[in-house]
Amino acid sequence: MNGETNLETLLQNMSPILHSEVYVFLTVIDATATDLGAYKILEPLMVYKEQEGLSLIVLKQNVIEYNQQHKTQLEVGEVFKYITLKVHSSLNAVGLTAAVSAKLTEAQISANVVAAFYHDHIFVPAVDAERAVKALEEFGHGKEAVL
Repeated sequence: MNGETNLETLLQNMSPILHSEVYVFLTVIDATATDLGAYKILEPLMVYKEQEGLSLIVLKQNVIEYNQQHKTQLEVGEVFKYITLKVHSSLNAVGLTAAVSAKLTEAQISANVVAAFYHDHIFVPAVDAERAVKALEEFGHGKEAVL
């Protein structure tokens, strides 16, 4: 099942969907892949192993519950919501991330993009989430990206 590669088609059919849950980015310093077991209870949406440690994207509520259960204090920073682009984009598509970033830059909205196999997901500050969706919906109304 191949994803779409044509940028115009991707932009016209992205159909951004805002998820209502609030997420946070966490890091587990000096972690190795085997350390993930201790954090599975957080039910991470994404885990990425960086040189400095594991980075996790998790529901804020899961971190609060984890801290209460383990009498610890995993630090919670800024909160994010994420937008899924419903169009099935190819991992080889060129320009989608740039177009989305440019559109959100116009609106002064920070964006953290995660490309998965079927869809792209954009994490934006929770306070800007509704504005971000409106900006992205402009693509479906014939407004061009500023690259």
